[in-house]
Amino acid sequence: MQNASSDRARCDAPRAFRDRREAGELLASRLRRFANRDDVVVLALPRGGVPVAYEVARDLGLPLDVFTVRKLGVPGHEEFAMGAIASGGAQVLNFEALDMLRIPRASIVHVVDEERRELARREHLYRDSRPYPVLDGKTVILVDDGLATGASMLVAVLALRQKHPSRVVVAVPVAAPDVADLLRRHADEVVCYMTPEPFSSVGSWYEDFSQVADDDVRALLNRAAAR
Repeated sequence: MQNASSDRARCDAPRAFRDRREAGELLASRLRRFANRDDVVVLALPRGGVPVAYEVARDLGLPLDVFTVRKLGVPGHEEFAMGAIASGGAQVLNFEALDMLRIPRASIVHVVDEERRELARREHLYRDSRPYPVLDGKTVILVDDGLATGASMLVAVLALRQKHPSRVVVAVPVAAPDVADLLRRHADEVVCYMTPEPFSSVGSWYEDFSQVADDDVRALLNRAAAR
């Protein structure tokens, strides 16, 4: 696992990316060793991570897909997570929270069923009928447009482990330094282009941080699949 000091030493001086496309191109320059390998897959966290991941996959000659994560909110207090589900049937539960809150099993099942329906809707929206990629034994590069709290990425890494990849590499253009350190304890490697201090927010490091629409996600994934 890569240590924090070496990763920060490789990060460029802080500057703003023009947009997610440029961020993806620059991030790809840090991932050249994975180029054109048939044992590597790029997965994006939708929606903002898809334009970044598209450029990474295109530059490195790698297949691209999405890894959708849905939080499982505590009934009545949905802002608190008791777990999450993700693409490919992965599920993570916070058993400590479940035991402490004494949430009935029926309530957990109800929340999981609701979120699975929403996950399925989004998966169909983004991927149509394309089969989910086989990740067993593969190196997976998990991409987002940045890490502020790292909550979604952490859940994605934990859920992705259930698909038995040989290696999980978190790759982002920009991250808060302490969050990057946290992810290093769970991923096999964290690659970032910048870990600036002070961090502020992900959007503050982009000149154009426009919202990514579902149609944009579909278009990029279809273009990648055709390629």
